[in-house]
Amino acid sequence: MYEKFYGFNEKPFSVTPDTKYFFASEKHKEALDSLIYTVQERKGFAVVTGEVGSGKTTVWHSLLHSIESTTKVALITNTHLTPKQMIVAILEDLEVPFKEKWTKVKLVNALNEFLLEQISLGCNVVLVIDEAQNLDTASLEEVRMLSNLETEKEKLLQIILMGQPELRQKLSLPQLRQLRQRIVVCYHLYPLTFAEMINYINHRLKIAGANGEKVFNPSALSKIYNYSGGIPRIVNILCDRALLTGFIRETKLISENIIDEVANEMKDQIGPDNEEYRVQSREWRVETGEKIENNICVHPKHVV
Repeated sequence: MYEKFYGFNEKPFSVTPDTKYFFASEKHKEALDSLIYTVQERKGFAVVTGEVGSGKTTVWHSLLHSIESTTKVALITNTHLTPKQMIVAILEDLEVPFKEKWTKVKLVNALNEFLLEQISLGCNVVLVIDEAQNLDTASLEEVRMLSNLETEKEKLLQIILMGQPELRQKLSLPQLRQLRQRIVVCYHLYPLTFAEMINYINHRLKIAGANGEKVFNPSALSKIYNYSGGIPRIVNILCDRALLTGFIRETKLISENIIDEVANEMKDQIGPDNEEYRVQSREWRVETGEKIENNICVHPKHVV
């Protein structure tokens, strides 16, 4: 609607995970590199967490474009499943034949046979579970059992858990310590810094075809950061609505007043100031005694 007015080829701030717009901030690039390492080296288990809208989905979509074409991927997005239902969902996504009446043991055997066949063909298989914080402990234990599918030299199935910060708390439960010990890389996506957010906005404007003219004044950028807390999805929502408002008012430079106005209109959608999340998230990592290396928390038994 407003694209022609600003000289864009398309809307720059869609909330859909378009990999063309992937912004390789230090945090997001490290997360992507960690997943590529896990998959290519057949390390078995990786976890990526982050607040809602922090860019987790965009990271794993970018992963799909970065791994070899011989890699097969199963994606589980419905995490309110029993352990058996989860195995069925994996088989369905990988197009492995099975019968509904089979027991869970027989279903797992069918998956194991498929994985052995794939490795003999030189193929890799990846399981991505999104919104993994919703899995109950029984299902998470089933995931751990799947990580036992291996040869003497390598894992048959590479597993990536994507979830909100609650997933990290769930994984710290004593009954999940065996699963926790299998995690090779655990990465938490923190919000963008102010400087990163400015680069992020400029990056998206450029990809959308902007001619380089200033679209947001400095005060507007500060307001966007205050309201979004550096969370990419909220940045997108605010910028998109601000551009629409600017179009309606026939102004090509977005001011801080416009940002205040759209933030007030969308307060139920964007939520409260996210500074509290940034502080609490860092404090949680310190309290749990995780080892931090360049924003990657690495289990002491699996230092990358």
